[in-house]
Amino acid sequence: MAERPAWTWNEKGFVERREFSFAWNGGFAISQKRKNIKNLHEAMQERGCAPALEISTKSETPFGNRLSAFHLKIDGIYLENIFQASKVYQNGGPYLDLLSVEPKDAKRDERHKTSGPLIAFQWKETRWNLVPRTAFYDYLYVLAAKNTIGEDDLREILEYQWFTDIEFNPQKSINCQARSAALLKHIVAACRWDVLEDTQTWMRFHKTAVREW
Repeated sequence: MAERPAWTWNEKGFVERREFSFAWNGGFAISQKRKNIKNLHEAMQERGCAPALEISTKSETPFGNRLSAFHLKIDGIYLENIFQASKVYQNGGPYLDLLSVEPKDAKRDERHKTSGPLIAFQWKETRWNLVPRTAFYDYLYVLAAKNTIGEDDLREILEYQWFTDIEFNPQKSINCQARSAALLKHIVAACRWDVLEDTQTWMRFHKTAVREW
């Protein structure tokens, strides 16, 4: 058995996280990943948490696959590259050369392990603090989804209530594209694209919308 989170935008007006237990299939093959997605979504449905959309490259739903951070772009650069290249460590960074490598290589770059503690993010002219946690990643995700898919096509997200990412392990990571997708759904539904106008506006919005921390 395994336990993984899923996210929704709840009636109280913020992103909600719940944990679900389900039978786990080991292995790295995509077929195994999809069995886990199926089991997770079935466990969610049994608790009345449906319909759910898997947000990852393992998703069997084309829309969920398109919403993967490995497919979304800002100004022609993959979201994953921007996020990894923006990291500022105590002993190095931002490593802007990561903007031009494969997204998976940007994530696995050895300097993420050898440059000391993460202290901030630096993207273009703006420096982002680590608190609120996930604020920078969520901002990049929403902006990249808008830029890559477009406001009209993003309305497909309104067909789903819950969002998962089978690759996300809460014991190892903080940021999750499924959480960002739940936030994106609200922005699409409410047509709140104004929250992307500047960093201060986004921070005020994020503090009320994401309360996990």
